[in-house]
Order: sequence, then C-alpha cells, then structure tokens
Amino acid sequence: MAMELRVLQKEEHGRTRTLWETVFSEDSKSFLDYYYFIKTQDNRIYVLEENQEIRSMIQLNPYMLQIEDTTHLCHYVIGVATQKEYRSRGYMRRLLLKSMQDMYGQKEPFTFLMPAAEAIYTPYGFRFIYRQRQAELYGNSGMEEQIACRDARLSDAEALSDFFEQYARVTNESCESTQDIPELMPSTRRRTFVEKRRYQVYAVRAPKYYQTLILEQQSENGGIRLVYCQQELVGMFAYAKEEGWEIREPVFRPEYEHTFFPAVLELTGSREVSVNCLAYSLGDLEKSVKKMIEKPVIMARILHLETLLKCIKVKAGERISCTFAVIDPLITGNNKIWKLQNTEGSDRLQVQETEDSQGVITIEALTELLFGSRELQEIAKEKEVILPESLIQELRKLEVLRYVYLNEIV
Repeated sequence: MAMELRVLQKEEHGRTRTLWETVFSEDSKSFLDYYYFIKTQDNRIYVLEENQEIRSMIQLNPYMLQIEDTTHLCHYVIGVATQKEYRSRGYMRRLLLKSMQDMYGQKEPFTFLMPAAEAIYTPYGFRFIYRQRQAELYGNSGMEEQIACRDARLSDAEALSDFFEQYARVTNESCESTQDIPELMPSTRRRTFVEKRRYQVYAVRAPKYYQTLILEQQSENGGIRLVYCQQELVGMFAYAKEEGWEIREPVFRPEYEHTFFPAVLELTGSREVSVNCLAYSLGDLEKSVKKMIEKPVIMARILHLETLLKCIKVKAGERISCTFAVIDPLITGNNKIWKLQNTEGSDRLQVQETEDSQGVITIEALTELLFGSRELQEIAKEKEVILPESLIQELRKLEVLRYVYLNEIV
C-alpha cells in the first residue's frame, strides 16, 4: 500500500508519541508528558502513514521571531523521525520538502533547527546561522554578594518578558544633530539617544514564551531562577538537573552580572560542583569561567526570500542599487532576478523583480551572506556563485543579520 503524506489534526498529535519514544529514547517520560501536553497544542505535524500506521514524521513548532524591526511567525523543525525498518527510502525528504513548501506559501522568511548532524540538512539548503557560547563553570567565583533567589512562578511570566525586553535593547549615545537649542547657548549641539537592539534576530519573549519555558524546565527537574538585589530583579536564568547541572541563557542587567556566580553557588549548594552553561553572554566575567567554547548550534533555511530581504537594512548613509539571480532547486519561487535599492536617507531595503542580473547567488550562499556567517570574498569562490567586484561592493552596504540569538531547544 502506498504511503500517504498528510498533516495530522490536532487531536491526532498524540499518535506520534510512540515513534518519538522509539527514536529519541533518551528523552524522559516527564519531558514527553510536558511536550505532548503543551507543545503539540499549537504545532504542526507532518506524517507518512501506511495502513494507518505512522512510519515517519516531522514536527513544526511555531515561534514569533523578531527580525530587525519586524516580527514574523517562523517554525522550528523538530522530531524528524522514521521507523528503523523504513529508513533510507526518502521519507524525510518528502516530509521536509512538503513542509518547506507550505511555510513558503505562508511567506515565512526562514525555518530553523538544531541538527543531530550537519550533513543531514546541508543538501536541503540549511546552513549554520547561530554559534552558541558554552561555558563550564563552578559555583565558587570568589565573589560575595547579598542576593536573594527563587524559582519563577507562572504568574511571573509578564515580569520576565519585560525584563528580557529591557535587556534586548541597547541605548547608544549620539551627537550627530547640529540643531540649536534656543533656551541654551547659541550653537549648542543637540544630544540625542538612539535605541538599538542587542540582537537582530531572536524569539520574542512574550509572557506565554516564559510560561512554556517554566514548564519545560520543570519537566527536567529545573525551572527559571530569579536573582534579586535589594528586592529588585537583576537577573535570571533557566536551569535543569538530570545527570548534572545545566544552565541556559543567563540574562542580567550589566551592572549586576557579577551576581550570576553567587546565584549559581546558591542553586547548587556546593563550591565544587561543575555546571554546564549554554548561551553564556556575560562577557566581563569570562576570567571566572573554567572552560569556554563557541559551538555552531542552529541551522536555518531561507523560505520566502522576498520577505527576508525586506527585513534587511542598509547601512547608515549608504545608497545601494544592485541585481542578482538566485538559484534555489527546492523552492522554485525564489528563482528570480532580484533588485535591491533604497532611497536617500532611508535604511529600508526595497526589493523587486527585474530582468538584468549583475551576478548569481545560490540560496545556500545567500543564507550565509544575509546572516553574516561567511565573508563575501569566500562566498564568491563557491561553485555556481558569480559575484563580480561591483556587486560585492554593493552587497557590503547591507546591514546583515550577524547578531542572532536562538537558544530554543524544542
């Protein structure tokens, strides 16, 4: 009997748990109870069925992503699994292509995943866009600080969302204006403050995001730890304790970053316990870390190219005008000649189709270009890529998405 590819109805999502348990046997019952009670409430699951038995699946978990100044619904690919006796038949390819075409139809700019192995996804146009700083540390830092800590409750979700939003924004001082201020001395330069984001791409931390994260961490014997100084929230981090201690995404007000280590000590209760910390971002405290690595973690695949291009900004003071053809063997709607330009004084990129091309870029190369993963001169050497110097000079005017912060696990 032929395999049937379809999207499951919400009430059918639980039918995939047996396949998940078989393929991902390392996941605990408590985690799967959480996942199938919470995450499958609003995700999409594509399956291949034979005689009403699920043989292969892909799950798409929705995330609202901030991309520069705009927000877009994107999907995280997870739960890619096939029964052992049905592997090497191209089932994953069928499911992945179908799901990508559907996301393209919804004009989603890209999809992303945490690969079990890079080689599995490179043939489908996925490339690494996020490198995560991972640290090994001890609770003993030699610093003493009067802090109070507690686990976050579901009712804290709004406060956590507000705290992260303040952390994600950076205010830069600027003195570019020459306008006179009448009530002061003549020719006094007006001092302005320009607010920028710390990251160009990240998952929006709405209250629901943190409610879900609290439940996720609790399913792994953990939670979200809140750190207070003089009754004021100054930092937070997610933690889990299964085989060992793991901390994820410490977020602290800059002037209170030093309270992180005392908070770790307070959590573990031992000055000798080693803790694995993912998404370590407290740069001033690196000297207190035993070991630090930077590891490629998240891969992305461009879906609706026009949508993504319209998210990109032009560097301040630059005027861009260029054209290039795109080669995308899997999503043919991207195979066009694109023209990029902006108007004087605007950082907004205007995108349209055209007929004359200065060069040729594959969708994989374009992913690495737009996310700042590789330099243009390296990309220009790739097979099927044609980047004359004139086009390279124009593309350098783009404010590419170098600052990515995607620490989502499921």
